[in-house]
Amino acid sequence: MTRHIILHYHLFKNAGTSLDAILRQNFGPRWLSAEFPMEHGPNTSLVEAWIRQTPEGRAYSSHTALGPLPEIAGVEVIPVILLRDPIARIRSAYHFERQQAVETWEAHLARTQDFAGYVRTRLARDGDRQCRNFQTYRLASLIPGEAPELDRARQALSLVLARGVLGRVEAFDAAMTRLSDRIRPHHPAFTWHSLRANARRNAAHTPVPDTLLAELNAANADDFALLAAFSEMRHI
Repeated sequence: MTRHIILHYHLFKNAGTSLDAILRQNFGPRWLSAEFPMEHGPNTSLVEAWIRQTPEGRAYSSHTALGPLPEIAGVEVIPVILLRDPIARIRSAYHFERQQAVETWEAHLARTQDFAGYVRTRLARDGDRQCRNFQTYRLASLIPGEAPELDRARQALSLVLARGVLGRVEAFDAAMTRLSDRIRPHHPAFTWHSLRANARRNAAHTPVPDTLLAELNAANADDFALLAAFSEMRHI
């Protein structure tokens, strides 16, 4: 008998807390979350082991699952990913980090710099993708190979649309409707109501000088192209 599970790729500041709240309300202790090392690249084998070792799980969430979709005998993995306007996402990340009561490099940077200083420091930091085509980087990891990152990310859009649910934070309710339709044959009791947990209302009002906006647009050109490709696919 096939086990049908949801795997939420929780991209940082893409309404993942709201989605996790819905999953937790529906599945209770059968909603599971875990994090994985990313410094050595794809960690799909660790994600597969996690799913195999928790047969009670029905919904899984991770900020750090990286690499191709898990392939597990007897398990259908239904991926769920939410995308967002990249500059809105970066603004939200900045405000979130400023309010973190932890002593991480990211939180310290946000507390001690204005938005421009935060962004420019992260853009200058080798290997830091938080402010540079973050969503393209994460989706491209689903499609291994030597093709350009944006090409692989576009392929990943098609993969997730075919296998699971891909949505936009700006159309959160529409994404949840698609998720409900997708999983109801396997989880008929699934229900949801409009919910935005951990929303940062002041993030949208962070002033962005024209020069910084130009830098952000250039650094996130692939993310904007990815959103455009998704809009063409979904006609939204």
